[in-house]
Amino acid sequence: MTRVVIADDQPLVLAGLQAIFAHADDITVVGEAGNGRAAVDLVRSLEPDVLLTDIRMPLLDGIEATRMIKADATTAAVRVLILTTFDADEYVYAALEAGASGFLLKDAPPERVFDAVRVVAAGEALLAPAATRRLIEAFVQARGHARPDAMRLLAGLTDREREVVALVGRGLSNADISAALVVSEATTKTHVSRAMAKLQARDRAQLVVLAYESGLVHPGGS
Repeated sequence: MTRVVIADDQPLVLAGLQAIFAHADDITVVGEAGNGRAAVDLVRSLEPDVLLTDIRMPLLDGIEATRMIKADATTAAVRVLILTTFDADEYVYAALEAGASGFLLKDAPPERVFDAVRVVAAGEALLAPAATRRLIEAFVQARGHARPDAMRLLAGLTDREREVVALVGRGLSNADISAALVVSEATTKTHVSRAMAKLQARDRAQLVVLAYESGLVHPGGS
């Protein structure tokens, strides 16, 4: 059973999410929070698998809540899924940088919500929506240059690991990467894991961010 804490400052949203999850046999809501501070406290006390949180909340926003959760060794394993109203929300990119595993639009159908929670709970990043990649591209392009620290991290990768990170950055799944490189999925998974360790990336979402911020993948590239 996947245990979820939901956080939003709108009671109607919380009630709606509770109603949605009541129909999922493998997901249970173990706590609700009306602000980011309460969300962090609940995550620390309840140790859920996933925090589903809004960004704009009083006391502590979803970005800072994510950063605090990921910085704490006791809660770093909790996956954070960001709820947002717009797929171009300027704060979503900052949330991904802070350690969120992806984002979900508030008007998503119940099946999409279930799938999103299951994906991040399984340790993957919710990067399938094209909107996620467009968002990352837009902010990296706006910056106008690669981050030197991100570029330095790439120096520690093997050629194959760099190739794999570039493909992850372009949105390919492990199965897609395996097909492109003509290797087994187990081999691809090993390359991804090693690259994440060397780049100090928390998860696949962080790999995508680093792929763009280091200049390994360029906005608008295929």
